[in-house]
Amino acid sequence: MYSSMFDCFKKTYRAEGYFGMYRGASVNILLVTPEKAIKLAANDFFRYHFRTGDPRLPVTRQMAAGAMAGICQIVITTPMELLKIQMQDAGRVAAAAKLAGKTVVRKSATQLTLDMIRERGFFSLYKGLSPTLLRDVLFSIIYFPLFATLNEMGPRRSDGSGDAVFWWSFVSGCGGGSTAALTVTPVDVVKTRVQALTKAEGERKCSGMFDCASQILKYEGLAAFFKGGACRMIVVAPLFGIAQSVYYMGVAEMLLGYEYKHVK
Repeated sequence: MYSSMFDCFKKTYRAEGYFGMYRGASVNILLVTPEKAIKLAANDFFRYHFRTGDPRLPVTRQMAAGAMAGICQIVITTPMELLKIQMQDAGRVAAAAKLAGKTVVRKSATQLTLDMIRERGFFSLYKGLSPTLLRDVLFSIIYFPLFATLNEMGPRRSDGSGDAVFWWSFVSGCGGGSTAALTVTPVDVVKTRVQALTKAEGERKCSGMFDCASQILKYEGLAAFFKGGACRMIVVAPLFGIAQSVYYMGVAEMLLGYEYKHVK
């Protein structure tokens, strides 16, 4: 239906107006904060417990800490992604149904959640758990060591803490986030297809992660695994730049009167 990011923008704007661009925002606002809090705090927690006698944590242990952080966050990430995708995909499905002479009733995130739990049980919110887990673990394995390396290369604060200045943590988060996002885009494409519960007329259905990946490769080619890669980089770069720089400011620690030093 969409030939590019800009084509998607034009068609969405034409069909749903400006605020159609913000479908799924309520889910993001509600769940992205605990998701990122778990991810960043878990990474620091495991980096602390994976320490060795060396002052700097070995890269393999940095990757292991990132992997554990990715595992911890999926309790929030999977239902957040599932609901967000349904909300964001509603316009495309409705447009396809209209062309076929049918109508699709749009639902709010709350209605969608309640309907899924009532019809399929609570764990239906965790559809697509396997590709979500794979994506987030791979992302964290790449992102956290890369961020730590980039963050160590920049200027330090003048307060003697040894931490990077605010703007450099932001740049490091952007660089690490965009790189990791592009790298795991193939898994994200598979995850999105698996979690799209409502299919448009004529769309193929997949039974799981591996079936979905094989169908994409067979019918669309290798390049299809990188669809939306630029979008992901544009979104994830500032997301992690902001989250990581604010996290390193230690706002919560300052409010609670704690002194905390990040594990290198």
